[in-house]
Amino acid sequence: MAHVNENYAKLPGTYLFATIAKKVTAYEQRHPERRIIRLGIGDVTRPLAPAIIDAMHKATAEMGSAATFRGYGPEQGYEFLRAAIIKGDYETRGVSLELDEVFIGDGAKTDVACIQDLFGADLKFAVADPVYPVYLDSNVITGHTGRYHAETGRYDGVVYLPCTPENGFKAQPPAEKVDIVYLCNPSNPTGTAMSYEELSAWVTYARENKVVLIYDSAYETYITEADIPHSIYEIDGANEVAIELRSYSKCAGFTGMRCSYIIVPRTCKAYTKAGEPVTLNSLWNRRQCTFFNGTPYIIQRAAEAYYSAAGRAQCRADIDYYMENAHTIRNGLTEAGYTVYGAANSPYAWVQTPQGMKSGDFFDLLLERAAVVTTPGSGFGPHGEGYMRLTAFGSRADTTEAVERIKNLTF
Repeated sequence: MAHVNENYAKLPGTYLFATIAKKVTAYEQRHPERRIIRLGIGDVTRPLAPAIIDAMHKATAEMGSAATFRGYGPEQGYEFLRAAIIKGDYETRGVSLELDEVFIGDGAKTDVACIQDLFGADLKFAVADPVYPVYLDSNVITGHTGRYHAETGRYDGVVYLPCTPENGFKAQPPAEKVDIVYLCNPSNPTGTAMSYEELSAWVTYARENKVVLIYDSAYETYITEADIPHSIYEIDGANEVAIELRSYSKCAGFTGMRCSYIIVPRTCKAYTKAGEPVTLNSLWNRRQCTFFNGTPYIIQRAAEAYYSAAGRAQCRADIDYYMENAHTIRNGLTEAGYTVYGAANSPYAWVQTPQGMKSGDFFDLLLERAAVVTTPGSGFGPHGEGYMRLTAFGSRADTTEAVERIKNLTF
């Protein structure tokens, strides 16, 4: 008899964004005359940059000729893209990497979920609270948590790191012993970002306690303030304890293209039960060679074009466009009396609900009375209750109108 993975039964209800989509669909059916504005799911809306489109056309043409056709590519990614990543994203910040420390993937969400393949079944992990769901849910599915408690929104066996106004919505190193910690900087969902000093404290903690940091820097191109690091490897010693993940979804508009990369330094180690150090780079390489046939050649050529002078300039213009939207949300709602965090180094605004309203109730109110879709903070964890995440990835006109609709609400 085939047995199911019963860990799936621990997951509460449906996935956060699927629940939102279901509510929006029901609203559209009830009110076909109303135009909904979506500030919920963080999906980009600007078209791909011309330099990226040109690279895809060229790569597609290559696939139509026997002389330039590409079949299976290297599981680690083509050298042309890995070299461009090192030069464009790391050497410019004084960080040295080797080609075999860079692995191309098909999305940071996949990489985040799969990286735990490298660690033992008995690992203990910590996550920020609130947190992007995949960090937690993927560990639930693989059996790294205990029972879920609906009344608290927490799992047994997980160390939650509260992110609150008192600590600037920035996770602090735990007193409790853990093996790995998931960090996102700038944060999704709160939009806040750790400084060099704050991130240095995490690296020191990890080195002293033999902890591995899983560091998601998917939103680093949205950083505007000088004291925020763009890579954890800008911190001395981070290459001994940190694995960094990035995606092209938000910096180059690849949400429909799927391309990412993960940095696994040769110097980053975990340990056997006997205490022997093991290089994680070799394990991840073995894992990829076993499970992954590589990101498509055409997509990797498109990602390479992001690093061209034209690609950088064109994508920068889109990022600036989205950040203007973020400022519109933050400034407009602040003017209306809301308390707003984030939206300075990130395309996300983290908005406190009015009058102590529950996140789910305020989501329903905004949908029903303003036809504006947001994301309830409670979907990101217990400490997300009482907040909403608003995304800046819409059009300028829609963002401005959505803010006006919210400002015009009365309670």
